[in-house]
Amino acid sequence: MKQVDFQDYLATAAEMLDAEGMHDASSLLRRAEYRIEETGYDNWDGGTTIWTIHLFVEPAEFSRLGAQREVLQEQIDNRMKPVLEQFTRDWYSVKIAPKVEARPDWRLPGGGISRATRQKIIDGLKIEKTHWSGTLGDVEFLGRLYDLSALPSEDARFKDAAGDIWQHRFNNDDWDDDWIYSDKRFKLLDGSSDAFLRFLCEIVNPVVRPDRNEALKLVSHFNDQLRREGWLLIEEEKIAGRPKFIARRASITDHSVSRARTVADALDAGWMQKEIERLENAVERDPALAIGTAKELVETCCKSILTKRGVAITKSMDLPDLTKLLAKELKLVPEGITDSAKGAETIRLILRNLAALTQYLAELRSLYGSGHGRDGKHRGLEPRHARLAVGAAVAFIDFVTATHNRRAEPVKDDPKAA
Repeated sequence: MKQVDFQDYLATAAEMLDAEGMHDASSLLRRAEYRIEETGYDNWDGGTTIWTIHLFVEPAEFSRLGAQREVLQEQIDNRMKPVLEQFTRDWYSVKIAPKVEARPDWRLPGGGISRATRQKIIDGLKIEKTHWSGTLGDVEFLGRLYDLSALPSEDARFKDAAGDIWQHRFNNDDWDDDWIYSDKRFKLLDGSSDAFLRFLCEIVNPVVRPDRNEALKLVSHFNDQLRREGWLLIEEEKIAGRPKFIARRASITDHSVSRARTVADALDAGWMQKEIERLENAVERDPALAIGTAKELVETCCKSILTKRGVAITKSMDLPDLTKLLAKELKLVPEGITDSAKGAETIRLILRNLAALTQYLAELRSLYGSGHGRDGKHRGLEPRHARLAVGAAVAFIDFVTATHNRRAEPVKDDPKAA
């Protein structure tokens, strides 16, 4: 085989996947760790060595992929073959597998946070030059989480951790700002997940970081990494009007929100990301707001796609108008499927109901959502109803965005495209 870094072959395959709109497969290929293993030999025609390219993802992500794993494997495999065939007669196949590594918290309910994920979060704090103790001194911050008098000093002049931290961070100021991440007493990289999550929550505590926007930005960065392992920081309560966060296991709704973020990234729609953040925080605390935001998310998605496709929209258009226009532009209407197509009637029903979801959301919002005054007896809906609205909204935006990406150029009078 040509002597180049194997990552060059992977990079070429990822570029091919992106060009064909297979963004999920491309994303997995880009972030997965890989190992190439000789798995067989065929004596036919002079002999051929058989290799397997193992793509390792976090166990939680591996499980969430479910049946989609085989689809992604096939998509990546089919793009790797023409790349590798230029340089070798050996056979290569792709296999997605769960990453195995030391997990000290594996006996805890729900599992823990891997060292790799912790390192990524810490690296992000360093890159952004975010000091973990915020407006507090290091001793004051850590005293909210640990009994510093019970931790040993690394300076013989002091009897406990409180003394040497004060000496080197305040009096002498000869420790760098990031000293905490490598201090073995606090074990942020290799200690318990509970302690690490409490540390993250304290970083964004209103007392530590009173700037609400700064705290929300950090939470978003943390959750980008944590959700891959099934954890999230969520708002528990407010202190002086500012959110206070706790860590909890991700729910089905959280996975829907994660998918919505992927859609927003694909459309490069910054406003959709803001709506998703508001929706994520509101499902459990404020179902009415979540329902209203779900409707707004669909509306923003429709406008974003129509604008990208050069379709004129007016301010007077409501949600049903926008979805009808989008269905026509993307050829989602049932007329796009011929009677001779296998399962045509079933496909018609799915598409018809999918397009109607947005109308139901608009009606649901009018009845129970935010944006309307209520009398004193109004009880509103519960989080389970909000989760239904969110799931419906995400199903719609996911489908229309995938269709938009597949049809980079408008296709006319092609029934197979539906």
